[in-house]
Formats: sequence, structure tokens, C-alpha cells
Amino acid sequence: MLRFLIALMLMVLPLSASAQSRNITIDGDHGKLAAVLQTPDGQNKFPLVIICHGFTAYKEHPLLTALADDLEAEGIASIRFDFNGHGASEGNFQDMTVLNEIVDAKKVFDYAKSLPNVTSISIAGHSQGGVVAGMVAGELGAKNIKAVVLMAPAAVLRDDALRGNLFGSRYDALNPPEYVEVTTNRTLRVGRGYITTAQTLPIYETAEKFTGPALMIHGTGDVIVPYTYSLSYKKIFKRGEIDLISRADHSFVGKENLAADIAAEFFARQLNK
Repeated sequence: MLRFLIALMLMVLPLSASAQSRNITIDGDHGKLAAVLQTPDGQNKFPLVIICHGFTAYKEHPLLTALADDLEAEGIASIRFDFNGHGASEGNFQDMTVLNEIVDAKKVFDYAKSLPNVTSISIAGHSQGGVVAGMVAGELGAKNIKAVVLMAPAAVLRDDALRGNLFGSRYDALNPPEYVEVTTNRTLRVGRGYITTAQTLPIYETAEKFTGPALMIHGTGDVIVPYTYSLSYKKIFKRGEIDLISRADHSFVGKENLAADIAAEFFARQLNK
């Protein structure tokens, strides 16, 4: 009981002005989520950005850590976290779906909202995390989410699920198997629930409800998610902008700092008004 009370006090007390980075744990949809809260030095009040990673990735992806560092330099805090079944978070990867990742992100939002130092909350996401970020922004609305950045948002995942294709692994889209094995940097099992959920996922229909400022960043050399998907996002957002990075691939390899700089500058422009 004493440990619980101490943990509760630490969660609600204001962060020190000199605090910069600390590991935290947040209750997610499928267990505990491992997260990092990074705050700007010398500030007692600050806007905050929730950062969502992509499919099979994790919170320490170079693009995301670069973004967190750039945001800190702009006087903006961030929370980057591992979705359920990813990285250091609890949960089974085979049980992961976009919908339960949306729940995870909303629980991170609730945590951020409980921090007395935070003046506003925005959200960013890469790849599948971009889909999650867009849908969370649409569901919570501009009253709760001030600005959005989607980096190579993988709206293609619905089309791929309908075609029976998952990172090159083929299956019967009308009768998906219990799981599909995919190999990225390692071999993982993606559950039937992920596929059936993706096939009917209202990606654009939900995201378009967000009326605040939104920026899409995409590489013209992305062969996993063509940049035309970001063009579609720009059409649905009332205040949408797009920045295409010439010849950058899906993960912005070698251009992570450039993509992070563009995102951080956008957030600084929107949040420090």
C-alpha cells in the first residue's frame, strides 16, 4: 500500500523544472505500457506531444527519438511509448489490432491530461502509428488534440487487408487464418483479429472529424506506403498541410533528422502561439 501511495503522489505532483526524461508506466488496453516522458529543461509549463510508433516498431526508433529531442529543444514535452505486444510493453503481439492500439493511445492521452504541467496535448505517429494518431485525433476532436503530425501514415493497411497481403505474406482475405507470419526485422505472428479489424477500419472517415492543424510528412521513395496516401489525408483535413521528402523511404532512413525537424517546427509553430 505504501508503494502504491508513493507512486500515486509521483504521478500527480508537478515535474521539476529541471526534469528532462524519465521512464514511466501507463495502464494500456492489454497490460502495462512502457513509456518515456521527456520534458524541456527549465520550464514548469509546456505543451506535450504523444508520439506513436509503427507496426512491429518501438518507442526508441531513431525517427521518434529524434522527434522527441527536437521537441524538447522547442520547449515542448513528449511521451513516446510501446504499444501492447511491442517493445517493453505487456501483451501478446498476436492479439494486437489497430483498435486496441487506439485504446492504448487514448490511455496515454488520459495520463498526459492528468499532468498539471501540461498546457495542451497534440499527437504524432509514424506508419501504423500515423493511422492511430489520425483516428485518435478524429475521435477526441480539436478541443482535446491541438495539432497532428502523420509521418508516412499507413492507410494502405486497409487496402492490403482486403487484398490478402501483409508485408508480402499472402492469405485468403475472405477467410483469414488464425494468424499470418510476417518477417520484418524478425518473424512475428499477426492474428486474425488484426486482419478482420483492418478490413473495415474507418481510417479516413474517423480522421476527417479532426478540425485542427495537421501535417503529413512522406517520402517520395516510400514503396511500402506510397505518398499518395498522405495526399488523401490532406484532402480530408480542413487545415491539412503536406511536406514531401524527395526519395526518402518509409522509415526515412538517413533522413530521420530532416523528418523530425519538419515535424518539430510545425508543432512549435502551432503550439507556441
